[in-house]
Amino acid sequence: MALYDKPLEELVVYDPPLTRQPDFDAFWARTLDESARTPVNARFRATEYPTLGAQVYEVFYEGWRGAQICGWYVQPAGDGPFPALVQYHGYSGSKMDVYHYLMWALQGYAVLAVDVRGQSGNSTDPACYTGGHVSGWMTQGIMDPEEYYYRGVYMDCVRAIDAIASRPEVNAERIGVMGMSQGGGLTLATAALDERPVVAMPEMPYLCHYKRAVDMAMRNPYLEIADYLRRWPDREEQVWRTLSYFDNLNLAGRIRCPVLMDVGLKDDICPPSSVYAVYNKITAPKEIKVFPYHNHEVVEALWEEKLRWAHRYLRG
Repeated sequence: MALYDKPLEELVVYDPPLTRQPDFDAFWARTLDESARTPVNARFRATEYPTLGAQVYEVFYEGWRGAQICGWYVQPAGDGPFPALVQYHGYSGSKMDVYHYLMWALQGYAVLAVDVRGQSGNSTDPACYTGGHVSGWMTQGIMDPEEYYYRGVYMDCVRAIDAIASRPEVNAERIGVMGMSQGGGLTLATAALDERPVVAMPEMPYLCHYKRAVDMAMRNPYLEIADYLRRWPDREEQVWRTLSYFDNLNLAGRIRCPVLMDVGLKDDICPPSSVYAVYNKITAPKEIKVFPYHNHEVVEALWEEKLRWAHRYLRG
C-alpha cells in the first residue's frame, strides 16, 4: 500500500485548530463529579489459572450510570506495594485472555484489563440511546453529548483506576494506562480526565481528530460516522458538535503525565495525520515512535521501549 496521508515532514508540524465548545471543561467537570458520587464497589474473585508467580482475579466494579464493568486483575506474587497498569482494548474487542498480562505481572506490575461496556467482553451497557444509529457503537447517542456512548466509556475507564487503586497491595501513586487502537484513545482520554496516571502508553490511538479521520480512513470503525451522515445528512453540524467533546484533539492539552505513542504511516484505520494532530497538542513530556511500513497493528518492536518507560516512570 502506497503512502496515502501527509508525508512525515508535514505530519510532525500538523497542528489543526481545536474544536472545543465553550462549555467543554464544564461538561467534563460535571461528568466527573457525577461519576465520583457512585462508590466503585470493586469485587475481586480469585480464579484458577495455571501460572507461577502471579494470582489471577475476575473483577467487577460499578461503571457509569449502572454499568457493571468486568476485568481481569493479575497480581504478582508477594505483598507489594506494586506499581500498576490499566489496559484498555481495541474496538469491538475484549480484555482478552489472562496470558496477555503475565509478562507484566512477572515484571512486578499489577495489571487490570477491562472490558469496554457493551462490546464483546462481559461489561454491560444499560444506557438507552434516543434517535437512530448505524451498526457498531460510534453513533449511539451521537445527537447529544449528554447521551453519547463514549461519555460512559470514558468514565468507566477512569473508574478502572479507582478499582485498581482500591487494592491494598497496589501503590496508588504509581499507576499507568495503556492500550492499542480504541484502547490507545481511551488511554489518552483517561490521562486527560484523571491526574493519577503517571505514564500513558497509547499505541496507534483511535478517537483522535474525528473529522480528519472520517475523511481519510479506508476501513471501519470511523466509517460508521460517514454511514450515519449518509443516512442523515441534515444532522452533520450536531454530529461534529457532539464528537468535539470526546475528541482527543481537544482533550490532549489536559494530559500532564509522560506519553509514549506510536504511529504506522500506512495505517488506514487510524490515519497518521489524526494521530499526529493529537500528539502535537500534548504539552507533557512525550515521544512518538514512527513505523513507516506498518498498517494498523501491534508492533512487536515497541515492546522493549514500553518496558523501559514502565520501569522509568512506574518504578522511578
